[in-house]
Amino acid sequence: MLIFRLSDGDTKVAFTEDVMKRFEAYGWHTQWVKDGDHDLEGIEAAIAKAKEVKDKPSVIKLTTTIGFGSKLQGTGSVHGNALKADDIKQLKEKFGFDPEKTFVVPQEVYDMYHEHASKGAAAEQEWNQLFEKYGQEHKELHDDIARRLARDLPEGWQNKLPTYKPTDPAIASRKLSESVLEAIHDIIPELISGSADLTGSNNTRWKKAVDFQPPNLGIGDYTGRYMRYGVREHAMAAIMNGMSAYGTIIPAGGTFLNFVSYAAGAVRLSSLSHQRVIYIATHDSIGLGEDGPTHQPIETLAHFRALPNMMVWRPADGNECSAAYYMALTSKSTPSIFALTRQNLPQLEGSTIEKAIKGGYVALEDKEAALTLVSTGSEVGICLEAVKVLKDQHGIKTRVVSMPCVEIFDAQSKDYRLSVIPDGIPAMSVEVMSTLGWEKYSHEQFGLNRFGASGPYKDVYKVCL
Repeated sequence: MLIFRLSDGDTKVAFTEDVMKRFEAYGWHTQWVKDGDHDLEGIEAAIAKAKEVKDKPSVIKLTTTIGFGSKLQGTGSVHGNALKADDIKQLKEKFGFDPEKTFVVPQEVYDMYHEHASKGAAAEQEWNQLFEKYGQEHKELHDDIARRLARDLPEGWQNKLPTYKPTDPAIASRKLSESVLEAIHDIIPELISGSADLTGSNNTRWKKAVDFQPPNLGIGDYTGRYMRYGVREHAMAAIMNGMSAYGTIIPAGGTFLNFVSYAAGAVRLSSLSHQRVIYIATHDSIGLGEDGPTHQPIETLAHFRALPNMMVWRPADGNECSAAYYMALTSKSTPSIFALTRQNLPQLEGSTIEKAIKGGYVALEDKEAALTLVSTGSEVGICLEAVKVLKDQHGIKTRVVSMPCVEIFDAQSKDYRLSVIPDGIPAMSVEVMSTLGWEKYSHEQFGLNRFGASGPYKDVYKVCL
């Protein structure tokens, strides 16, 4: 840990907490090297001592001077300003470098790094040989570890994904997600689920799941694959990033869609660092009902759809939900957000997993259509009902497109995209959230560019739309 001056000045202008006392209260092993500018032996000794502590984590506080050695040392100015030429010259002289040379790396630095690289290569070769020997003695376990390290999935896992017929009952997509987890958790043992204190609402726990907990608490053990994150969305996302980066684990975690915004910084890091992380985001619209506008996402989907290297899925039925999981699990370097409903959704006539994994497809075709309705999630079923009204009451023939994931749809060929949303007839998007971004796919946008209302979800739809 580095304690240093901020751009605004000394840290005490904004922060006076005794950090080490806090870590002591957490039960950590703590050390403080008071002269981090000069006491290199003290730093080395503290690291060595921390390595000896086996029963708790360690934190080392280093008190250093920002910009140490420069004319601006100890000031906020050195944080964001380039050093002037005379300052750089005196710094080089102070630390034993030739002030007339620039971008020079001493040979001993090269030698040290090359030596370290050689030791690393030898250690890796030794590990590979050990792993090969392990494979000879424990083939099944070896193959499982090798598969996980390669981020591959067990053969045939996709055959476990639930499929649905139009005659199947209407089910909330949060429950459809739960059904997928129930179906695949055995065949994908590296899948870890969890929730930010909303397990019962997010439906993120399969029936026989064991909580990851210290055995002495009597509520789980360290073989558990279900994580209780508490009301800590940002921490949940950060922890899942860490699990994914470590490897051999695929983490999924749930909260309400509106509350994914609390985790936005860590979610952005999922995309930036190419981690296969799954965010199960329920209560995805004004359809959540009585919780009202504080819980109803309006701008959330537009926000995360704008995030590079992020798949945002809003499935309209069971087949689309299974497709979302298929794409999320097979995309080794792209995170996913599933926007899932609280209210029940009908199983669509034209949906299949194969169609949905293209991100958008024709849910209802009419070659004589004068209008295309492009929609997602719970509004696809509403659009299909609207087709009948438009034809019977207004004589307008209409086709319907379901667009569960715009990012995947955008990756399809131009010919395919034009077959789904053709030129020549008007298109209107329908989604009960911000219309921002839908102008890319439609001529007119029907949505909600204001906050919603509180009440039973069917009444809220009537009021807000």
